[in-house]
Amino acid sequence: MTERPLAALTFDDGPNTETTVEVLEKLKKYSVPATFFLIGNNIDEQSAAVAAAAVKQGCELENHSLTHSDMSVMSREEIRKELEKTDGKIHKICGRTPEFFRPPYIAVAEHMYDCIDKTFICGVGADDWDQNVGVRERIDRILAQISDGVIILLHDSKGNGKTAEALDGIIPAMLDAGYDFVTVSELFKRKNASVKKGEIYSFVK
Repeated sequence: MTERPLAALTFDDGPNTETTVEVLEKLKKYSVPATFFLIGNNIDEQSAAVAAAAVKQGCELENHSLTHSDMSVMSREEIRKELEKTDGKIHKICGRTPEFFRPPYIAVAEHMYDCIDKTFICGVGADDWDQNVGVRERIDRILAQISDGVIILLHDSKGNGKTAEALDGIIPAMLDAGYDFVTVSELFKRKNASVKKGEIYSFVK
């Protein structure tokens, strides 16, 4: 038997008590996990409870900065504060320090790799932060880019219900194509991937 292709669903810009909840309902419907890249400043008592529910559902919490600012123009000290404060908030929710980091706007600079001791993650997306991109287009854009080891970049930002709706097209199509959905950390483990400094990953081969 050949091994089934793997994919990691990821969501940026949460947590919140609206779209994050809608996404979790879709994940539960299809019994698949995902990885949520959280903005530290979006974590409050209510949204932390949603993030904790995601962990109970088999999902993973990772770091997407504190303020969602362009970190490529920040000093090393500013970058460390962004990461450490967000790590602390996430650790309080799940008892685990994030291993992975998605830079806001996917803006990177060499000094970021020097002072962030995490694996940098990008992914294939659908511009789903743009409300002008419809549900069908979000589905089609993602499905056009998938292959084994793919990391899918979507957004569970507040009010982005179109992406939650698009999961009803993305997930079943990929399951029908034989994909297994895993968290980002599980993807790296299953692929036995050796992380290279200075790289940002959209696929793990």
